[in-house]
Amino acid sequence: MSEGSKKQLIEEINILRQQKNAIILAHYYQPDEIQDIADFVGDSLQLAQKAAGTKADVIVFCGVHFMAESAAILSPEKIVLLPEPEAGCPLADMINVEELREEKRKYPGAKVVCYVNSSAAVKAESDICCTSSNAERVVTSLGDQDIIFVPDGNLGKYVAAKTNKKIICWQGFCPTHHRISKEDVLQSKKLHPEAKILVHPECREEVWREADYVGSTSGIIKYAENSPAKQFIIGTECGILHELKKRCPDKEFFFITDHMLCPNMKKNSLEKVKACLLTLSPRITVPEDIRKKAIAALEKMLTV
Repeated sequence: MSEGSKKQLIEEINILRQQKNAIILAHYYQPDEIQDIADFVGDSLQLAQKAAGTKADVIVFCGVHFMAESAAILSPEKIVLLPEPEAGCPLADMINVEELREEKRKYPGAKVVCYVNSSAAVKAESDICCTSSNAERVVTSLGDQDIIFVPDGNLGKYVAAKTNKKIICWQGFCPTHHRISKEDVLQSKKLHPEAKILVHPECREEVWREADYVGSTSGIIKYAENSPAKQFIIGTECGILHELKKRCPDKEFFFITDHMLCPNMKKNSLEKVKACLLTLSPRITVPEDIRKKAIAALEKMLTV
């Protein structure tokens, strides 16, 4: 797309969002041009908070399906749009309601902590949700309760190590983060010996054990912004680089591997944002019986 065509497209999107009283929310992993037009860019927790508090009539959610579902759960009176309806999440697909119910039968009395990277139906079967930003606080808030953590086993193991709690972890994983190995980290450190290693807790234990900092997407950005270090090795999806360069123009960033791209996060485009504003579709809705159960788990998380 030429710069002239791109500018024209953005102008048309801006007119439509004013006409429809719409807000555009984008995850840090979205394509650069999507982040640039968004009213707000954040990680899963920040976006959930924004969706819950917005006064807009229409929420255009530039992320993946479970994120738009969460917005629909928290703001049922809003029109929630996902520009690309096929933007799913492999991690969220690694557990379904029947599998979770079977796990609950194995451990009666255990509380289910559900990572937001999950379907509305799975959230509805859970006691409380969490994000990578607040998972430790959520688990700690449950006291001595036995905990089933779904669906990300890597995040569950990280939280268990940080809280010294026994957690029953579902063996799901994010393919983008899970593919990083300890050898990748050590090789990166050899290439950039002065760099700090910052990784997401969706990475495997052998990876986060080698890191200088482990945190959510927003946590990684804040660490890089506030650190006196000038070089950083990043272990999360490559879309984060856009915000890192904005906030830290005088610093250098290197990815642990060349394969830190989530194809689902890259399915949205400016053309699709315009199209969904024109037609107010595809709209993401959640059946009311599921929504009522799921909102309880999300609201407990937001309270924590």
